[in-house]
Amino acid sequence: MENVLRPLIVLGGSVVLTLLLGWVLDLLLRRVDDRHPETPLWGLLRRCRLPFQVVLLTALLRGSFRETGWQPIEVHEAGIGHVLSLVLIGAGAWLVTRNVSAVVESSYARYASSTRDPARVRRVRTQVTLIMRIVTAIVVVVAAAAMLLTFPGMEKLGASMLASAGIIGIVAGVAAQSTLGNLFAGFQIAFGDMVRIGDTVVVDGEWGVVEEVTLTFLAVRTWDERRITMPVSYFTGKPFENWSRGGVQMTGTVFFHLDHSAPVGLMREKLPEILGDCTAWDGRDWSLAVTDTTPTTILVRAVVTAKDADDLWTARCAVREQMIAWLYEKHPYALPRVSTAPAARDGVSVPPPRDETHEGDTQARTGRG
Repeated sequence: MENVLRPLIVLGGSVVLTLLLGWVLDLLLRRVDDRHPETPLWGLLRRCRLPFQVVLLTALLRGSFRETGWQPIEVHEAGIGHVLSLVLIGAGAWLVTRNVSAVVESSYARYASSTRDPARVRRVRTQVTLIMRIVTAIVVVVAAAAMLLTFPGMEKLGASMLASAGIIGIVAGVAAQSTLGNLFAGFQIAFGDMVRIGDTVVVDGEWGVVEEVTLTFLAVRTWDERRITMPVSYFTGKPFENWSRGGVQMTGTVFFHLDHSAPVGLMREKLPEILGDCTAWDGRDWSLAVTDTTPTTILVRAVVTAKDADDLWTARCAVREQMIAWLYEKHPYALPRVSTAPAARDGVSVPPPRDETHEGDTQARTGRG
C-alpha cells in the first residue's frame, strides 16, 4: 500500500500545490489590477502564470522524485534528474522573458498614454521592440549554455574550443561580417532615431510605412499591402526619404500640362472650391502658379497641404481629377493638343483641315461669332 500511496502523494501533491499556488498568484494579480487600472503591469504579469507553474512543478519534482520509491525511477534516477534540470532551466528562461516583457510593455504603455508627441511614441516603441529582442536573445543564449554545461564532457569540449578560439574568431568574423554589420546598424537605428515604427518612408522609389524593425532587417508595408524586407544596413549606408521626420504634416504638388491659352486665373479661383469639399485637405495652405513653359504647353503647379501622407495622397488625387474634369467641361481649349498635318502629295503640301471645335472655342473666348 505504501508503494502506491507514496508516489501518489509525491507526484499528486506537487501537481496540486502547483495549481493552487498558480491560482492564488493569479487571484492576487487580478485584484491588484482591479485596484490600480492606471498601471497595466499587474495585468501583464498574469501572463506569467503558466511559466511560473512549470518552473514550480519542475522544481518540486526535481527535489522530490527520489522519494517516490518506484523501482523504474530509481533505475533511471540520473537521466530523470537531468531531464528535469533541463526543463527547469528552459522554464526559468521562459519566466524571465515573460517578466521582462511585462515590465517593458507596461513602461511603454504608461509613456505612450502620457506623451502627446506621436514621433516620440514611435521612437520609444522602436527602442522597446529592439530591447525586447536583445533581452530575449541573451536569455536564450544563457539558457542554452546552461543546458549544455549540464552534460558531462562539455568542460573538455569548452577547453578545446577556447584553444582554437583565435582561428575560429578570425573565420567567424570574416564570414559574419555582413551579419554583424546589420546587427550594429540595428542598434544605430534604434537609439539614433533614424527611422521608427510607423514612419512613412520612400526607399528605392517605393512609398510605404515602417511596419517592423529588428536587429537585422526592416519591413516596409507599401500602399498596395506588399511588404518590402530590407537589411537595416541599407538605412545607415544609403539616403532615403522619411516623411515623418519633423512632424507628420506634409505639402504636396499637382502638375498640369496645359495649352498656353489655359485660364490660370480661373483655375486659381477654382482650386480653393475643390479643396473646400475635400476632407483630406487640412486647410493650412494652397497655391497655384505657372512654373514652366514649352513651345507647345505650360506647366501649372498646384500646392496643397494635409495632416499626413495618406491624406496628402487623397488630396492630390482629388485636385487632379476634379480640376481636369472642370477644364474639360468649362474650358476644353485649355487642354493640350497634338498638332498634325497630312503628308505632301507630289511635292505639294496639303493644308490641314479646319478645326471647327477649336475655332468655336476661340470665338467664345474673344467674344466673336
